[in-house]
Amino acid sequence: YDRYVAICKPFHYTRLVNRAVCYVLVGASWAGGFIHGITLFALTIALPFCGPNILDNFFCDVHQLVKLACADTHTVELLIFLNNGVVIVMCFSLLLISYTVLLLKLRTQSSKTKSKIASTCVSHIIVVFVMCGPAMYIYVLPFQAVPMEKVVALFHTVIFPLTNPMIYTLCNKEIRSSVWKLVTKYILTC
Repeated sequence: YDRYVAICKPFHYTRLVNRAVCYVLVGASWAGGFIHGITLFALTIALPFCGPNILDNFFCDVHQLVKLACADTHTVELLIFLNNGVVIVMCFSLLLISYTVLLLKLRTQSSKTKSKIASTCVSHIIVVFVMCGPAMYIYVLPFQAVPMEKVVALFHTVIFPLTNPMIYTLCNKEIRSSVWKLVTKYILTC
């Protein structure tokens, strides 16, 4: 919404993206995350655990937790798949649709505006693919072990979030220029 208003209605930005709208957007995000988390919690809290409580992963994930249960978990796995899969695919689809609309809108802009918009949108699109791709790989395949799940999970939870600041930062021309100056100065002094 923010990018759409900034690009398509720049003169109305302060009126359309005011504090109240920001509060609603943040509140909706928090509420959605809370409902998602509570749903997963409710599905796993009632499961009986009686075996070896050793997870086959780097962190405690809902899929790993369900595998430890000593009961029939088919229904729970289906509900978890629906919860995770729907949330991830819906968010990814909405983001792709919104960026497609923005990039189509870009065709009518001047070349200088196109460059500014593209540099902003490209960094966001990269982050969307970097974060949603592994999440879909891990959570959208129901009832089966995912090859390389541990590696993808490690990248999804540790490596990719560490790259976010770099992706956003290096898309900024001034920062990229400053980093280049620092690197060349360091190389010349060594």
